[in-house]
Amino acid sequence: MAKWSPFIFTVNYSIITHLDLILTFVNQNFIMDHKVFQLENGLRILFQPHPSTISHVCLIVDAGSRHEEIGKFGTAHFIEHLLFKRTERRSTNQILNRLESVGGDLNAYTTKEYTCVHASFLNPYLSRALDLFEDILFHSIFPEDEMDKEKEVILDEMASYLDSPEESIMDDFEDLVFQGSGLGHNILGLEEDLKSISQKDIKRFIEQHYDTSKIVIAISGNYTEKKVLSIANKCFGDSNAFHWAHVAEELIKRPISLVEREKPINQAHVVLGGPAYGIHDPRKTGLLLLNNLLGGYGMSNILNLNIREKYGIAYTIESNYSLYSDTGLFSIYFGTDDEKVDKTLKLVGKELKKLMEQELSAQVLERCKNKFKGQIALAEENRMSLIIAEAKNILDYDRVVGLQEVFDKIDQVNSKEIREIANDVFCKENLSSLSFLPED
Repeated sequence: MAKWSPFIFTVNYSIITHLDLILTFVNQNFIMDHKVFQLENGLRILFQPHPSTISHVCLIVDAGSRHEEIGKFGTAHFIEHLLFKRTERRSTNQILNRLESVGGDLNAYTTKEYTCVHASFLNPYLSRALDLFEDILFHSIFPEDEMDKEKEVILDEMASYLDSPEESIMDDFEDLVFQGSGLGHNILGLEEDLKSISQKDIKRFIEQHYDTSKIVIAISGNYTEKKVLSIANKCFGDSNAFHWAHVAEELIKRPISLVEREKPINQAHVVLGGPAYGIHDPRKTGLLLLNNLLGGYGMSNILNLNIREKYGIAYTIESNYSLYSDTGLFSIYFGTDDEKVDKTLKLVGKELKKLMEQELSAQVLERCKNKFKGQIALAEENRMSLIIAEAKNILDYDRVVGLQEVFDKIDQVNSKEIREIANDVFCKENLSSLSFLPED
C-alpha cells in the first residue's frame, strides 16, 4: 500500500503536494447536504449524497507515525500493510478480491498523524465495502508469517524510496526540523526498528491509539440517509468501543541547522524552510495564500517565473506548506546542477526579501486570491480526494467547514498580514537547510 499519497492522482509528486494543501479546506457545493452520525461505540459516519453510479468510501484513524514509540518507528505504516493480511474470517486473497471482483478499488496510506483506507466501487456494493472495512479494522489477526513477508516488502519500499532523492530529501528535512519529536522520523521507519516489531507491538499500538471516537468513515454515493445509516449500523454497530487518553506532545523549538550531505547522484537537491503554523492557527490561511503565490501549484508562481523561466536554472522549484495539529512546516525545494546551487539560493533569498520588505499591491493580492479560490473549485472535481479531506476535517475541527467560509477567510487576508507572515516564517532565524550534493 502507498506510504504517502494524500489523494490518488496520476500526476507527479509536486502536484499531489499542492493539491493536498488546497484540499485542506475544500468542500463541494452539495456539502450542505452532508450528515454526520455517531454510533454508540463512538465511530462517526459522514455521508454526502451524490448522483453518481460510483461510490467512494474512506476510513480515517487519528493515529500515525508521530504516535510511535522510540525503537518502534514504522509501526503505523506496518499496520497499514498488515490490515490486508488475513482477518478472523478472511484470507489475504479474499480481502484483496472482495471489491476487486466487482470492479472496485481498495488502497491505503499512512501520514505522520493518521492512517487512511479508501475504496471506490459501484453503488450496489456499499454493504460489501463497509463489511470489509469493519473486518480489517476490528478483526485483523496479524499472522507472523505474513508479518515476515511484509517486512521484506517494506524494506524494498525503503530502498526504492532512497533511490528518489527529490522525495527522500523532503522527509529528511522534516526529520531535521522536528528532530527529537514524533514528527521527526520517517513514516517508513528505520530498518532496525521494523525488523524488531512483533505481533505484540502491533496489537499494543492498536489498543493504545485506535480510539473509536477518533475514527471517521466517510461515504459519498447515490443513497438515502436511511440506507447509509442502516448499513453502517449493521456493519459497525456491534463493534467494541476503544478509547485512549491522548497526551499532547510538547514541541521544542530547536536552533536552525545547515546540513550538506554527499550522495551518489548527478544533480543537487536543496530544501530550506522551518516551522510554521498548525491547523488551528488563524494565520494559516495567510500562509497558504502566500505559499501559493510564492511556489504553489501551477507554472505562474514567483519562484518558477523568476528563477526557472527567467534564468533557466533549477529544473524543479516549488514551495510547500504542511499543516499538523499543533505546528506546520514551510519549505522551498529545488533541484539543479551542483555549480548552480549558490546562485539559485541567492535568487530565492532575493524573492523572499521582497515579500518581507514590500507589501503586495491590491491588484497582485486580488489576483493571488482569485487564483487560489479557482484552484480550490477545480480540486472539487475529485470526489475521492474530497471525501478524504472532509473526513479529516471532522477529525481536525469536529465539523465540516463550508466552502463560503473558506472563501471568506481568504478574502479577509490583507497585504499587511501577508508581509507580517513573510517576516515571521522567512526570517533567517527560522530557516534551516538540507542539501544533497553529488559526490566528488
